[in-house]
Amino acid sequence: MIPPVDLTEQFKQIQAEVNAAVTQVLAAGQYINGPIVQSFTEAFGQYVGTDHCIVCNSGTDALYLALRALNIGPGDEVITSPFTFIATAEVISAVGATPVFVDIDPDTFNIDITRIAAAITPRTRAIIPVHLFGHPVDMGPILDLASRHQLAVVEDCAQATGAQWQGKSVGSLSHVGCFSFFPTKNLGGCGDGGAITTNDPALADTMTMLREHGSRVRYHHEAIGVNSRLDSVQAAILAIKLRYLDQWNQQRAAVAQRYDALLSDVEGVVRPQAPNFGQSVWNQYTLRIVGSTADGQERNHIQQKMREAGVICMVYYPIPLHLQPVYESLGYKPGDLPQAEAASHQVLSLPMFPELDAARQDTVVATLKQVLSEVGVKAAQYC
Repeated sequence: MIPPVDLTEQFKQIQAEVNAAVTQVLAAGQYINGPIVQSFTEAFGQYVGTDHCIVCNSGTDALYLALRALNIGPGDEVITSPFTFIATAEVISAVGATPVFVDIDPDTFNIDITRIAAAITPRTRAIIPVHLFGHPVDMGPILDLASRHQLAVVEDCAQATGAQWQGKSVGSLSHVGCFSFFPTKNLGGCGDGGAITTNDPALADTMTMLREHGSRVRYHHEAIGVNSRLDSVQAAILAIKLRYLDQWNQQRAAVAQRYDALLSDVEGVVRPQAPNFGQSVWNQYTLRIVGSTADGQERNHIQQKMREAGVICMVYYPIPLHLQPVYESLGYKPGDLPQAEAASHQVLSLPMFPELDAARQDTVVATLKQVLSEVGVKAAQYC
């Protein structure tokens, strides 16, 4: 069985270092905050290239704390992509604001930067671009637009730690960058975790305060905050993994390049496109099954047949956010955001992790070719 990601192989590479670091944390008896958390916080901020870094409990909390610090709330609108994990929009709703969804670019799966301006209203307060699947969004036009309209920009970097736009790390390009350390991310812990990066000292101070139950001084609370801390064991593990991150991202890029070559003559699929203005870190290698119809039936059948043959592929995401039941009240209808809807019916993510060797890649692609032949999916326009 070839899984979508295999964390056991990564652990074998760093097992001795992790065991020693975790044992040291446990022996010290300081499991929340402390020097190891501070050391990792500083190292991650330096890696991203920002003046300030705040670690927290999850990527979802990172986004939530960013919006809280920006004073976004009821009556406000925040523009984002409908083709992402629910957390991106969920935090907008959690602070009382309204998500406004803008369709995606069919080639990159990222928000279509040419459509953002039309979605801006007097209530718009921020834009959350999502660097999906490890591919950086073209941030220049977004930053220019935000500057003209005095909007905040919060980067959702959950799937893109280490990605770059014009030589600069994602998470350093806007008001706030938000990262996830969920185990399957490029920099993943052994549990939940997240980080927020910024060059704004006032925002950093506010987010730190909100993370600590709304407190700057112990037992003195000036706001309704949350408990969102990264524990010392996770920080110790992440500090080790951070040293390997660039190497692992290069291995992911090599896996993607080899997939490209193996799939170059395969009819019925469209390979993912890396941006020409930045560097992707390939959190996923996501194809389009271009013959799949509007209900995704063919794609789903292919996924099931692949699983039966021992290759587990994933679908990110089968329902775009604007059509999720939780957002029915926003009034979106099928057909409103056609590119996101088409992608949801067609995408299929092949196994992708740094240690995926050539033999298993060959098996993945050979299996896909065989299943496509059996199913009879043919090339078609995907937009």
